[in-house]
Amino acid sequence: MTDRTPDEITPEPESKERGSDNLIRLGEFRTLWTAYVQSVLGDQLARVALSLLVFERTESAGWTAATYALTTLPALLSGVLLTGLADRFPRRTVMIGCDLVRAVLVGLMALPGTPLPLLAGLLVLAQLAEAPFGAAQGALLPTVLGKRYERGQRAMLITHQAGQLAGFAGGGVVVVWLGSHASLGLNALTFLLSAVLIRLGVKARPVEGGTAGQKRVRTQIGSAVALIWSDRRLRSLVALGWLAGFIVLPEGLAAPFAEEAGGGPASVGLLLAAHPAGMVLGAALLGRTGVQDAWRRRMLGPLAVGANAPLLLYWAGPGVGGAVLLLVVSGVFSAYQITAGATFVMLTPAGQRGQALGLARSGLTAMQGIGVASGGLAAELSGSSAATIGGAGLLGSLCAVLVAVAWARARGTDAGTIPLRA
Repeated sequence: MTDRTPDEITPEPESKERGSDNLIRLGEFRTLWTAYVQSVLGDQLARVALSLLVFERTESAGWTAATYALTTLPALLSGVLLTGLADRFPRRTVMIGCDLVRAVLVGLMALPGTPLPLLAGLLVLAQLAEAPFGAAQGALLPTVLGKRYERGQRAMLITHQAGQLAGFAGGGVVVVWLGSHASLGLNALTFLLSAVLIRLGVKARPVEGGTAGQKRVRTQIGSAVALIWSDRRLRSLVALGWLAGFIVLPEGLAAPFAEEAGGGPASVGLLLAAHPAGMVLGAALLGRTGVQDAWRRRMLGPLAVGANAPLLLYWAGPGVGGAVLLLVVSGVFSAYQITAGATFVMLTPAGQRGQALGLARSGLTAMQGIGVASGGLAAELSGSSAATIGGAGLLGSLCAVLVAVAWARARGTDAGTIPLRA
């Protein structure tokens, strides 16, 4: 394994499509992107459908919230235990297998009359497959794109955020039109379609490093933890990602803040959509022609501080409109996460990318959960959602400054000299 500078990372030889700067003209990336976009839309639709279905049956806000939590929490467990599959078996095979498993499980959930306990169990099993799929996809993209990888990651993030915006804007209308069961069935179909697209449009590759099935799970996890902990650059990049635990708090407190600020139910959707909209804008700005990769890496620390600092202004008691503006600005700066994530993957040895990426994402999920839970408790004790979000902004900004200093020391004085592993 050799160390290279970013400009020396070259894409693997393939067809003449590689000569084009338009990512969508690259056959394998086009397939992966198409599969991803329809899966994101299907998932958003399913979350709305499940919430409405459970509320219709129980008329309980608590059960509805618990069901929504089940769409994300299982990924924390599988992110630690199952993402290593992406390093032990061919990544295309892992992605196809996860899609087929989810297609079957969500299809069973779509059957009318499925008891709620069984529905919850099927949901947990389906969500367990999300982490290994994401790890396999994330580890495969550098192989497919080479030095275009960060651009590909940017396209994927914009797709994800745009899918969230579409879900907030129209998911409820579609579910009311189709019905909860039909919407779940449509989501099952998206998983099946994704498996077919990946099978037909992504090239089969052997396991990176030729270690299929040879490592025990415990050994594999320990190796990934040791890798991250021993490399100051990887530690700093993980910390930069985990700062999202502070930035996510306004999303968790959107409903109580809207009521506190005198807004109606419609304002909750605006508050939820503001940060994703800002990230889409920030990704476009950071990805524009002329912005150098070295500059983006050098600016990771300042951008992380900028993502947290707008939350401080919640102490001024902004109305809904002012809060939306603050969240958009925070989202613009939060687009640094694309560069941080891409740099983390490229600094990780190819044979360990799946497990390392899974651990980083699991930690991010945990930090977001801890952030929202802690913020909810603080808001209950303080009686003010705005003051709680402002406090999170202060704490997040201080942590971001510390992490920014650590990253500057880890990468050296010139970010362009960071050796990346191919």
